[in-house]
Amino acid sequence: MLRARVAAPPVEGAANQALLRLLATELDVPRRDVRLIAGASGRTKLVAVEGVEPDVLTERWPGLRI
Repeated sequence: MLRARVAAPPVEGAANQALLRLLATELDVPRRDVRLIAGASGRTKLVAVEGVEPDVLTERWPGLRI
């Protein structure tokens, strides 16, 4: 699990889009490679990231469940 906080309000998907942009920036991948799979209206999200190997993610964020 990775915890992230964004300043965008949870209105019309603004917070979800801010989260996806944040992850894309942090992982240095295009925004189109980061997708929200589940949790669009909840606090817990499931996100898919293409073009990044799992070991890169766990190096960046130790303890991350993949």
